[in-house]
Amino acid sequence: MSKLIPTNVITGFLGAGKTTVILELLKNRPTGERWAVLINEFGEIGIDAGIVQSLATDPGQLHIREVPGGCMCCTAGLPMQVALNQLIRQARPDRLLIEPTGLGHPREILATLHGRHYIDVLDIRATLTLVDARRIADSRYASHEIFRQQLEVADVVVASKADLYADGDLVNLKTYLQQLRQVSVEPVPVSLGVLPQHWLERPHAFHSHDHHHHHDDVFAISAELPDNGVLLRRNHGSGYHSIGWVFDRRYQFDQEALASLFMALDVERLKAVVRTDRGGCTYNLSDGVLSMNPVLNELEDSRIECLAEEDSGFTSLQQQLESCLTDGAE
Repeated sequence: MSKLIPTNVITGFLGAGKTTVILELLKNRPTGERWAVLINEFGEIGIDAGIVQSLATDPGQLHIREVPGGCMCCTAGLPMQVALNQLIRQARPDRLLIEPTGLGHPREILATLHGRHYIDVLDIRATLTLVDARRIADSRYASHEIFRQQLEVADVVVASKADLYADGDLVNLKTYLQQLRQVSVEPVPVSLGVLPQHWLERPHAFHSHDHHHHHDDVFAISAELPDNGVLLRRNHGSGYHSIGWVFDRRYQFDQEALASLFMALDVERLKAVVRTDRGGCTYNLSDGVLSMNPVLNELEDSRIECLAEEDSGFTSLQQQLESCLTDGAE
């Protein structure tokens, strides 16, 4: 019988730092190991997979598939299984990481992974839930159904961005977890996304459930771009709205102008991986802080996605983006 693939679900609410942790795990994976990552995003465009691939130091040993356009558990029937099956078949990985959207219900994903299709394929290890302890003081997060469920299913609670905590933040998280799970839970503080890999080897205790939820229809991004080379997609659900664009490679942005625009936006999250006048660049806006990193690998297009509780601010955004284009397009 083939060796079972060690598999971890890495979940967490919006802005918890999942992609940063995954990038660090990939950077420090054992030499010669081939890892695969299945990524789901709330938005329709698919940013995280592009960011991970563009920043990979050894892309030949890394295989990525994405399930864009909503919560992966809602597509945990056909779309998730098709993507997962293709990823396993093509990559034959030594380890599999699964990153659901920050607005995803992880129990349904775990139920799929424990189903008969994968019982002889996957070795389900610890589910890791990332949480920024500073969020506990904000009832929009602490009382959100998905935020709570992500922590309920965690085998390991990772207190991300711990270098930014004030006195009392970690204690507040421990108190919240005690009340939520009725047992003492000791979070693992992590700074700059650096999580020791031994936490991936912790055992998994599947939390059975009968939870179901309604979700709007999910539409995957089309592979075909319009003649003008710009694709716009929207999504909404779980109290949030997303808007995203794909600009084909004929378009190039002014890196600094784009950064100034992003900093002025009133959004919950923004992610982008973009062809600029200074080379490829990733942008990540969270908690009002914009981080930028150069891209290591060639970009075939530019992708930008915003997420907010209200979509009224999206009206003029495409025009603002187009004002940041340079004359250096191909």
